[in-house]
Amino acid sequence: MKNLKVAILGFGNAGQAFAKLLIDKKEEIMQGMNYGIEVVAITTRSRGSLVSENGVDLEKACKDITESAKFDENDKSYSNITSMEVVEKVNYDVLIELTPLVIFSGQPAIDHIKKALKRGKHVITANKGPIAWAFEELKELAKKQNCLFYYETTVMDGTPIFNLVNDTLRFCKVTEINGILNSTTNFVLEELAKERPFDEVISEGKKRGFIEADPAMDLEGWDAAAKTAALLNVLMSADITPNDIDRTGISGISVEDIKKADERGNVIKLLCHGSMKDGKVAGIVKPTEVGKSNLLASITGTSSVVSITTDLMGTISIVEHDPEIEQTAYGIFSDLLRILSKL
Repeated sequence: MKNLKVAILGFGNAGQAFAKLLIDKKEEIMQGMNYGIEVVAITTRSRGSLVSENGVDLEKACKDITESAKFDENDKSYSNITSMEVVEKVNYDVLIELTPLVIFSGQPAIDHIKKALKRGKHVITANKGPIAWAFEELKELAKKQNCLFYYETTVMDGTPIFNLVNDTLRFCKVTEINGILNSTTNFVLEELAKERPFDEVISEGKKRGFIEADPAMDLEGWDAAAKTAALLNVLMSADITPNDIDRTGISGISVEDIKKADERGNVIKLLCHGSMKDGKVAGIVKPTEVGKSNLLASITGTSSVVSITTDLMGTISIVEHDPEIEQTAYGIFSDLLRILSKL
């Protein structure tokens, strides 16, 4: 039985759900892939960190965070080590980057990944920042270092978008991408259609935990722009950043705009689009009227959709229906299984 040593940076909801999935699937992984998984480090920004070359106690780690909102300082594996120190010093085989997104730079996640790759370590990231801001550089570095670098969870949680194109649509050239990728704007536009005041909609979303304390990144289209850049970088080799996306948020959309669209048989959605323009890949994020019979019009609540147009297989659409944190965890888990299958 071989062992794979994993270091996890960040232990929020996704990290905890992933840890629970590892616990639940431990025996199946051992039996099906002849590997044991040892998590040798977990770092957080404010809850402490855990480091043990023999593997941290994942069940206790999850329990401590749930019950005390921090790791047990009396645990023998407890440490004040930083994320970067783990990247540079701990003995691991795979780095899993789950730190919070810094949408205007992708840092420090980009540097975490660079330093891990330079050490010859495989990397999984659920943080869309590195894919939106530095994908080509990281991809080439991984290739140079003979390392595996996966990022399925960065767009639409665990939905297999990148895997679909890379593994199933081989030799297909992606020529266009369309999608609805931001659930907050979906919710807001739907509630405005019910003639509810904008401030009231935002307030309810915050109370339900559905909208961030500062919803500007969603409402102004930055989250959608980052996801669009990530898709175009991976699927169309765009080598662009969110700053290159022609971006318009939904703040300027009024109830009157939605009513007029409805009279024309349409709904308004924040659409993400990418295609070739003047020989270069161009991305657009903007509120757009969509006919009610269109697939895009049926995407409601927290659901998402991406339509991929190719030269050989035409257009294929993938819908993710009302995902929970378990789907995000599975995306990370599926990338780890891909690494195991290639070792």
